[in-house]
Amino acid sequence: MTRSEDNPRDADHRYQHGVRLQKVLAAAGLASRRAAEVLIEQGRVEVNGRLVLEQGLRVDPASDVIRVDGSRIPPPRRHVYLALNKPRGYVSTLDDPEGRRNLTDLLAQSKNRVAQRERLFHVGRLDTDTEGLLLVTNDGELGHKLAHPSFEVPKVYLAEVEGVVSPATLKRLRKGIKLDDGWVTPDAVKLVSTAADRSLVRLTLREGRNRIVRRTMDAVGHPVRRLSRTAIGPIRLGSLPLGQTRELTREELGALLDLVESGN
Repeated sequence: MTRSEDNPRDADHRYQHGVRLQKVLAAAGLASRRAAEVLIEQGRVEVNGRLVLEQGLRVDPASDVIRVDGSRIPPPRRHVYLALNKPRGYVSTLDDPEGRRNLTDLLAQSKNRVAQRERLFHVGRLDTDTEGLLLVTNDGELGHKLAHPSFEVPKVYLAEVEGVVSPATLKRLRKGIKLDDGWVTPDAVKLVSTAADRSLVRLTLREGRNRIVRRTMDAVGHPVRRLSRTAIGPIRLGSLPLGQTRELTREELGALLDLVESGN
């Protein structure tokens, strides 16, 4: 039931001052303590990869990996994790020497009081002309992992492009496009809709080279008119208004922690 699988006495010693599992589940907002006990009885709770069936197990909520029905329950939040819908015309910096509108302006204007009072930084970037999802946090360790070039988190973009994208062009995109700085091969490409002189294309990429979506669509003869990032890993932009922030849900944060720790 614990990480100290080889020596139960060590496990008992470690957890004698821990927190009862049902209390942790209740504090996470999953259920009342009694309902949490039912979840345990039904065999729906795991701790560090092992099924828990007995009541009263003590755990360390800050370090143990707890799952209910396979979904990870993140530890109590010591940090702030926000999704931000960046509008076009804002640079992805917290301070701009040229005086351009930046993320600090957006956070100050946010209806979310956490965004207004905490000292935060953004994970990754978006071009000034690109709108959509950015992650904002004060968790330096998580931010470093997500931003590191070796960590190829999938990102979803919705691109409005000039002209009608043909099936042959979609096939080219899926096979990969060679740019000046190397190949780019999307994880997925989907034609969402077309009109007389434009198309809407959804692309999923795992890299963050400068203006990668715009350069890719230029290479196949369909310049981008408007571009938005709609997802970063398990985090979806959803209906978040432009310029606003929201805190990540328990499910989103748990999935994000899993993604970071798995390295893919």
